[in-house]
Amino acid sequence: MPALVDTPVVKKAPKPIASKTKRATRPTNAMPQFLIDEAAMTKREPFNAEKHLNYVPPKNITTMKDIGLEGCGIAPTAVCEPFRLFTPEAVEQMRAEIFSEPVLRDCQYTSGFIKNMVRGMGPDRAPFTYDVWKSPEVLKTISDIAGVELIPAIDFDIANINISINDAGENSVEHPDSKDMAGKADTSAVAWHYDSYPFVVVTMLSNCDGMVGGETALRLPDGSSRMVRGPAEGTAVVMQGRYIEHQALKAFGGRERIAMVTSFRAKNPLMKDETVLTGVRGISDLSTLYHQYTEYRFEILEERIRHFQKQERNREIAKRPYDIPAARRFIQEQKEFLEDMLEEIYEIED
Repeated sequence: MPALVDTPVVKKAPKPIASKTKRATRPTNAMPQFLIDEAAMTKREPFNAEKHLNYVPPKNITTMKDIGLEGCGIAPTAVCEPFRLFTPEAVEQMRAEIFSEPVLRDCQYTSGFIKNMVRGMGPDRAPFTYDVWKSPEVLKTISDIAGVELIPAIDFDIANINISINDAGENSVEHPDSKDMAGKADTSAVAWHYDSYPFVVVTMLSNCDGMVGGETALRLPDGSSRMVRGPAEGTAVVMQGRYIEHQALKAFGGRERIAMVTSFRAKNPLMKDETVLTGVRGISDLSTLYHQYTEYRFEILEERIRHFQKQERNREIAKRPYDIPAARRFIQEQKEFLEDMLEEIYEIED
């Protein structure tokens, strides 16, 4: 009696590197007023799939096998090329929520990795964004590309928005193609890392005209790298970032770069879930994060036990003998599942 979906496993997912920022910290720099003023001009409206989605399938999908990671993760897809997902009107609505007064008051964070983030907006402060990532149309699109049915990981990560402003050179950036580079300049916007959640969808919310760079680099098992081209406004990239070491390269040119990162996990509770909180613990409201993590993990455990019990009842009806090795394997898997949770839930010490 199989305890979980038979997903080939090469090794456990790597442990992400935590930021030096241990507790939720607000940025000290003020958000540029022009972003707030522009957002305030947008007339708010509810999400409408027919009006706000403009899906054009990605031209290319790189598989885990293609990059030497076959058998790792929960799905065959590694990463796709940027593909059209949202209309300009949808981008305007999401920006209006991101730069609204309640969100900027309550939802700004900073870390050693990224200077300015907005996250944990929730359905009250950002109903449009919340409805987008919960909509059946978007979930089907993302799942079809990923090769496995996905759902948002937790509500707090609907969504994480990384914000970079080109002002006075503070966030000016360089790129390997820049002809005036001197030596080996640091060209990464985010250092090499693994994500906390199985899949992410990265959506560009900025006009990228005149912008150079912004690619995603994947580090392959043999030590080489593969590049995924940078996105354009309203496009998205689906990536199995929990199992692929990657980094975002800096971009230069353009007024600002606003990238929305939404995290996903498998909908099927019988599939493995190797979510960790390493990358998000220091940039989240800890009480909310721990509650939502515990809630969904216990829901998974509940469904797994129900599945096991159903198999047991069917076995009894069929008068087959009790399968001791299978039962012990199932119990061991759930024990490890709970032990993994204990590693993620703890008090923060300064």
